[in-house]
This record gives sequence, C-alpha cells and structure tokens, in this order.
Amino acid sequence: MRSMIEYLVDVSDRLAHRFAVQLRFNPSDGTRTDQGLTVSLPVWIPGSYMVREFARHLEGMVAKQGRRALTLTPLDKTTWRITAPPGQAGLGDGVITITYRVYALDASVRTAWLDADRGFFNGTSLFLRVHGAEPLPHAVTVSRLPTGWRVATAMTPDGEPQRYRAANYDELLDHPFELGDFWQGEFRARGVEHQVVVSGAWPGFDGERLVADAQRICETQIDFWHAEGAAPTAGGSRRQAARAPFARYVFMLHLVDEGYGGLEHRASTALIASRRDVPQQRAQAAPASKGAKADPPRSEGYVTLLGLISHEYFHSWNVKRLKPADHAVLDYARENHTELLWFFEGFTSYYDDLLLRRSGLIDDAQYLKLLGKQINAVIATPGRFKQSVAASSFDAWTKYYRQDENSVNSIVSYYAKGALVAQALDLTMRVGDRGHLDAVMRCLWQRTQGGPIDEAAILDALQSVAGRSLSRELKAWVHGTDDGPWLALLQRMGVDVAQAPVPGLAARWGVRASESASGIQIKHVLAGSLAERSGLSAGDEVLAVAGWRVRKLDDAMAWCRADQAVVITVVRHQRLREVKLKPLPFNAKASTMAVTLSLAVRADAATVRKRTHWLAG
Repeated sequence: MRSMIEYLVDVSDRLAHRFAVQLRFNPSDGTRTDQGLTVSLPVWIPGSYMVREFARHLEGMVAKQGRRALTLTPLDKTTWRITAPPGQAGLGDGVITITYRVYALDASVRTAWLDADRGFFNGTSLFLRVHGAEPLPHAVTVSRLPTGWRVATAMTPDGEPQRYRAANYDELLDHPFELGDFWQGEFRARGVEHQVVVSGAWPGFDGERLVADAQRICETQIDFWHAEGAAPTAGGSRRQAARAPFARYVFMLHLVDEGYGGLEHRASTALIASRRDVPQQRAQAAPASKGAKADPPRSEGYVTLLGLISHEYFHSWNVKRLKPADHAVLDYARENHTELLWFFEGFTSYYDDLLLRRSGLIDDAQYLKLLGKQINAVIATPGRFKQSVAASSFDAWTKYYRQDENSVNSIVSYYAKGALVAQALDLTMRVGDRGHLDAVMRCLWQRTQGGPIDEAAILDALQSVAGRSLSRELKAWVHGTDDGPWLALLQRMGVDVAQAPVPGLAARWGVRASESASGIQIKHVLAGSLAERSGLSAGDEVLAVAGWRVRKLDDAMAWCRADQAVVITVVRHQRLREVKLKPLPFNAKASTMAVTLSLAVRADAATVRKRTHWLAG
C-alpha cells in the first residue's frame, strides 16, 4: 500500500481563532534528499489571481521524527528545509510530524475563518506541501468539534468520522471545508447528488426555495454541456448521473450583513452574500387557479445571488476542467500567468445570467436589464481604450486584483468585457445562421474531454461551428482596445438599444465619489473628464458647490447648469482649495453613456425565432 500524507486539523482553539494542524508523513517516498526535505505553503489559491502570502498566518512550527527534534530552516517567505540537527545522523525512515498553528479570521472565500460559531478553511491556507510527495494520497481528519457542529466538504469520506481522502495534493487544495451548526438541504440534478449548506441566515430563511432554484440552475447547466444526452443502458434507460463531471457537488453559502463573492472548486463552491438577499419564508398565497402553482417574484438581490451560483457552477466545466494550457500544471509558489481569463471568466460571466433566463428563473426583460448593466460597466471604464482583455488577463495578478484610484483609467475587466466578447461571438454566429456559441463550448469540451486549451483551440472550435474563421473578430475584440459591435448585434437580434447620459452630477463631471454623513470624498477621476481637466483629484473632500455646503453631490443639481462653469470647494491635504469646472466639448472616449435594453416591438418572424432560440435555448 502506498504511503499517505496525513493532516489532523484541531478546531478547539476557536476563541483565539487558530487552527492547530499536525502533518504526518514518512520521508521515504521520494521526499528526502541528502540536504533533508522541503515543505512550503502556497502563496495563492487557484481561481483568485493574486499572491496572498498565506504563510504569514503560520505560527509555532515544530518538526520531529519520533522524539528527536528536527531543524527547520526558512528558505524564503513560504518555504522551509527540514534536516537533522547538526552532528546527528540524517533523516531516517521514521514518521516525521510537523505541528503548527494557523491564525484564521478572514471571512472571505479565499482563506480561513474560525470563531465560536463557525469554521471554514481552504487547503491553501492550512496544508503544507511536502515537496516530492504531491502525487501521493492525502488525508484530512477534523478533530475536537464542539457539540452540534458538522463538517461539509466535497472531499471523499475515508471511512472514519470527519476523515476525508484526496488522491493527491492538487485535489487536496480543491476542496474547502465548512464547519458549524449550519442549515443543510439536498437535491438531485440529472441523477447527481447536490448539497446546499448555509451559515449565518436570519430566522425564517426559506431554504427550500433556494434549493429548488439551485436545482433548476444545475439541471439547465448539465443539459447545456451535455445536450447530446447520456448513453442508454442495456435496459433502455439513460444514465443521467454520468453526465456531470462529478459524483457529488456542495454549495457552501455564508451569509453576512454586507458582502458578495464566490470561488469555484472542482466539486463545490464557497459563496458569500448578504442576508437580506436570500428569500425569507412568507405566508402562502392562494394559487391563481385550481392546480396552478405561483412562482413568487425574486428580488434583485436574490437574482444577483442566483447569478453568482450559476457563475460558480459553470466553472465546474469552464476553468476547473476546461482550463488554460498555462495552468495544466500549477505552480503554487509564484504567479501563474495566462492571457485566457477573458475566456474562462468572461465567457462564464456571459453564460451565468443567460442560463438563469433559460432555466426560467428570470424573464427576457430581467435578463436584458442584467445584460445592460454588464455593457454599462464596460462603457463606464476609460481604461478599456488602454488595455485589451488579453492583457487584462495576463496582468490580473498585479492590476485587476490590486486596483487603486487610477485603475478605472488604465485597465478593463476581463470579466465584463470578456462577457461582451462572448456575446458578440454568439450573436455574430446566430445573426448569420452559422451556429452559436453553445455549440462551440460543447465542441471544446468534447474535443479535450475537459482538458487544457489555448487560444488556437478556441479559434479552431469557432471555425468548426461557424464554418468560417473568426480570427479577425477575435483579434480585434480580445487583443485590441476599441469597442466591439456589442450594441449593433443586439439591434440585429431585435433588441432596442437606447443611449443617454448617465444621470447625476458625478457622472457629468466624470468622478466617482463616496457619500456619507461625514462628507463627500472623490474616489476616482475619469481620464479625459471635466474633473480631470479642471484639476479635481482622487482623495479630494468636496465641501461646497458654488458656495453652498453639500453632503450629496446631486443636491447641487438644483442650481448647477450643464452649460455653466461652477466653483467647487475641496479639502486636499488639510488645505482648502477652489477648483473651477468649465464645460467641455463632448468626447466619446471620455464620456459615460448609459444603455437601456428592451425587447423590440416590431420584428420579423426570423428575428423573433433567432432571439427566442438565443434567450430560451
């Protein structure tokens, strides 16, 4: 039997927010050299492209072999060499035990958390890597749980209570753990078991409705990826469970006062959302007619949460299995660059809301409103004219995940613009009756069996489905910085598009500001804007407009005309300054225009057919 790398995670020190971790392994399995052996902790977590230095939370590391204390020598910020003490024989075949503690008080989905009420961790925060032992099986045992606490994870149970097993180190890191007295629901989607775990919900949380809506999302996505259907068994039935790339899936949703985010894993996802956005139980209204079952309206916040669920679940195919060729083998000690996040994150962002529409959870009007917000997010970013989405993907580590007051002027989101690239490719094919993007995604999946791809593979799949090369379009939209035909293609699909200036004084001036009881502070000044040319700066505190004290910028709309100059009084570095804003000629590349989308009133039958197939699938 092959040796195993074993971790024991003790959660008893909850009030101090520290996991106690014990790592045990036998160094005879290719890990030991004449110089000893090496262990390290990852500096990043797959799916979140930023070096986060998880080792800064490790404390009190001690290594022993039997009763003999070993020497731990740091090699860099996250790596240690383990050797026998000076003058003693080298490392033998006896089991080595490394103990350490991990401070855990980060409520995000990327790290670890432990307090009196809840625990959560990703393996990248807790589990040292034994160099050379990565291919070996790894086991995790969670110990000293308080009464009433349970464990939720998609990692395979290993026969003992709270013990789980992964085939290798990569798999070990791809299964987060939720600990606590959480709410739990289950459903099956196309024969596959799914679990929904919710912590932090208000009393009256409607878990049944969340489970039902999540089930519709999952079934729609499994059908999307495997539209050809499952192979019949000898008896004629279809083996639906074989259609998904996992045998079991877990949603881990933590609810907070304010928050939003998610991180995908191979058979689970960790999510954060606001408590007020999840459905609450209500008195059941009488059905509209006998036998009818009303589908209650979904709030905007709840639809946003469903979109997040859809996004992370879609990643089970598109990034966890289909993945950049640059990420076929991950290096946990450094940045792993790729120019393809526009595809893996952007295309996922295109399909997350579209598949909500196809699942029937939102209607056409709601979907077009969401699409309009996505288009507006790109149009409101001057940086789109300076950075391509391919460059944005490559620079994610240092630019997208480390934004500052000038980021809006220098970068573009590979999520938002990547989604518009997907929309443009999809509608280009649909308008010309040359297939659709759905078929391209399935083509890539089938050709690679869910493996690594590069841009050439994407281009080849596009040509196979469309019957012509789309390299010119992809070069312009992915590697260029001009706007694509986002709106023109929608109009050709029978969607009316109206553009108008974004309302409000901040938009007129070209600033983004925070407003509170303590005052107004400018956070961003858009490139080429009236504010930039007049001398306003990020960090300025606005005191008065035209001599009047204001606490909300739009209050000044009552006396500020768009065609007249106005004097703004600000505080900058503790000094009062006056800045005069003068109207400027319209500049398309400095403007911020809102887009309103609505279904066309008049359209020919062919347009209606194409639009229906696009939105309803």
